[in-house]
Amino acid sequence: MNTLLLDQVLWDLCKDANGNIAMATEPYAIAQDVASAVRVFLGEVWYDTTQGIPYSKNVLGQRPQLGYLKAQIERVALTVPGVVKAQCLFASFSGRVVRGQIKIIDTTGASNNVQF
Repeated sequence: MNTLLLDQVLWDLCKDANGNIAMATEPYAIAQDVASAVRVFLGEVWYDTTQGIPYSKNVLGQRPQLGYLKAQIERVALTVPGVVKAQCLFASFSGRVVRGQIKIIDTTGASNNVQF
């Protein structure tokens, strides 16, 4: 499945060589969709308010349990079409910043790492 290609720094649309909106193809498209999905706040997607992580309720303004955050990230990653396995690994949790990666395996058996 293809998806719109997002600039990795600005997380915004970018153009291809012909000036058209660029498209991402698999396996990168799946990894990018996972990265987008874990950025969604629960209730933010107006056509499906069940998507996302409850950042406002259970994460922001408090120090969440890493097990809870890990489970939420993996749950959301598995909702992306094509993802059959997701494993969240934390690299650091300093102040209010969490860094790590999500190891995903898609339906073809290919693996990819998504940094956050």
